[in-house]
Amino acid sequence: MIAAALAVPVSVVAQSATPAQGTAPVAASGPQVATTAASPQSASEAAALDKSFEERQQVLNQRSDDNNYQFAVAQHNCYSRFFVDHCLNRARDAMRSVQADIRKEQLALDAEQRAQRARERDERTALRRAQNEAEAPQRAAEDARNEQAYQDKQRQHALDQAQRNAEAPQRAANAQAYEDKQRQHALDQAQRNAEAPQRAANAQTYEDKQHQHALDQAQRGVTPAQAAANQKAYDQKQSDYQRQLEEARQQGAQKAAERQQKQENFERKQADAEQHKLDVEARQKQADEKAEQKRQDELKQQQLQEQQKQQQEQQQ
Repeated sequence: MIAAALAVPVSVVAQSATPAQGTAPVAASGPQVATTAASPQSASEAAALDKSFEERQQVLNQRSDDNNYQFAVAQHNCYSRFFVDHCLNRARDAMRSVQADIRKEQLALDAEQRAQRARERDERTALRRAQNEAEAPQRAAEDARNEQAYQDKQRQHALDQAQRNAEAPQRAANAQAYEDKQRQHALDQAQRNAEAPQRAANAQTYEDKQHQHALDQAQRGVTPAQAAANQKAYDQKQSDYQRQLEEARQQGAQKAAERQQKQENFERKQADAEQHKLDVEARQKQADEKAEQKRQDELKQQQLQEQQKQQQEQQQ
């Protein structure tokens, strides 16, 4: 009877001792991590590692569920044995031994996942650093162009302000001339003739400013074709960034859906296990009630036989 009661726990121990299919050995995780850390990983390699981690985690989850199920079955079988407590202790020890093996593999898997995340974080940091170093000359040139544009704007603003200050008396004179136009038409005509040299000087100043602007552009070495090429490169960079951002959003949504599916599967398994436990307890209760009813019937039968025997003795 004891050997039959311990048949299921022993099979559980034998099952836990065999490595699950798709699970990498724990001892091989150390060299594998060192080899992978020696060179940057590509996107396909990282995806393959993530998939491997997920498969190994699924195997561990399945083994844990199977271990719990086998323990529940062993508990149920022990209640029909003679040495119930001894059978339950053996089943519990077997279950805990399998749990310890699963825990050891889970810790190793968690360590590998942390190392993988650390490598990916380091690679992203190195990539950002390299991008910043590569873009440093372009940023410096852009800063120089912005500084030059700011200086040009400041000079132009000073010229405009000086021109406005110079034209302020003229505007006042024009306003006064408008009011006195009917009376001082001749004076206004003379005033316009006197302003002709000033307008010529202003035109010459404008031409000189345009010429100086062209010289400044030539000195900076910025041609219209180069400016257009810089704008095109900037637009392309913005487009790539938007595309990468959209891909990151899609991947985040997909992973969230996968996590939701895993949570639902886990809850469904928990509900099945709870229902199985209730069924086992109900069957055990029915068995206890039948045994108690049988004992009561036997006791009543025995009492009835004793009463009949006493009646027969009294009659004799």
